[in-house]
Amino acid sequence: MSSEDESAPAAPPAPERSFYKNHVFFCTNMRDTGERRSCGRHGAVEARDHAKKRIKELKLAKPGSVRINNAGCMERCELGPCLVIYPQGTWYGYQNQTDVDEIIDRHVVGGEIVDRLKLR
Repeated sequence: MSSEDESAPAAPPAPERSFYKNHVFFCTNMRDTGERRSCGRHGAVEARDHAKKRIKELKLAKPGSVRINNAGCMERCELGPCLVIYPQGTWYGYQNQTDVDEIIDRHVVGGEIVDRLKLR
């Protein structure tokens, strides 16, 4: 091996394709009463269940497409219930099923960021 080969920087690894086009994690953490705010006490489980149902109705619940999952605390509690969509890494807050439907319709199906619900 020549010294020229030793000094050449290594090529970065090729990015891996995500198993899902969109992997959506809903924080469903449930803290005890009196502790700091938690998504599980503000409709997160119901929102997750609604999202799972919608994705199944849209026939997107399959490998390579969309997966809806629970997550434990994602440390954004004070911003209200939240979810994150990977591989994009886009965080959203929501207040009701209408907001969740908008995220599904515009981001998951349409590929558009829902700016009014995006957490910064």
